[in-house]
Amino acid sequence: MDLDIKAVELRDLWRRYKEDGDERARERLVVAYAPLVKFIAGRMAAGLPSHVEEADLVSYGLVGLINAIERFEPERDIKFETYAVQRIKGSIIDELRSLDWVPRSVRSRARDVGRAYAKLEAKLGRAPTDEEMAKELELGVEEFRDVLLEIANSSVLALDDLWTFADPDGSGDISVLDTIEDPKAVDPEAEARAAEIKDRLADAIEALPERERLVIALYYYESLTLREIGEVLGVTESRVSQLHTKAVLGLRSRFQTAPL
Repeated sequence: MDLDIKAVELRDLWRRYKEDGDERARERLVVAYAPLVKFIAGRMAAGLPSHVEEADLVSYGLVGLINAIERFEPERDIKFETYAVQRIKGSIIDELRSLDWVPRSVRSRARDVGRAYAKLEAKLGRAPTDEEMAKELELGVEEFRDVLLEIANSSVLALDDLWTFADPDGSGDISVLDTIEDPKAVDPEAEARAAEIKDRLADAIEALPERERLVIALYYYESLTLREIGEVLGVTESRVSQLHTKAVLGLRSRFQTAPL
């Protein structure tokens, strides 16, 4: 957010909007947090086809930001940025899905790859290699990698999808991080479930092949771009995209086949 707006000024804006209904304060909050939308849109744009404009993603994300500002409760003592991230991303994803720009053939391939991954992982007791996946799908290795790239370029596939569950009022998604950070949380069951999800995700990441695990760490924890990760690993950006897609498909498979 804008570094020129001090924390005390932000608190005053929140007070004026929430307590007094000051619409001008609301507008200034939107401006103050707009860079968060641009950051998220930029990260998501990196994995989408070139015809999807980042500016469009920003406009979709701003809808989510405004919704987050309207629903946010400062007294909960949760960082707004943490609360807003999932709503911004959700707004972008909802709009992209409504446009239905992903070909049915790609959706079908993604389902086939996901089923093959789950089947081989259960059979082998570990993450399958590209060669094993290619054989199961009756493809050449390079053909399989092309499929991974096609899925990556035509979907909003991200590790963050695993970190959400429904709001208590059923109105949307809220980050697991929100639950963990709220010191006033009174639902021990929800906290225990959130901790379990974190533990399972950590175990699932640890079980990934080394290169896929490194891609996940560099992308989600070090905030490197796919191009920067490629420079670190000495491979092309396309290969990094393939590794990321395979890793997330594997993690998603683990979460879908094992009950919480």
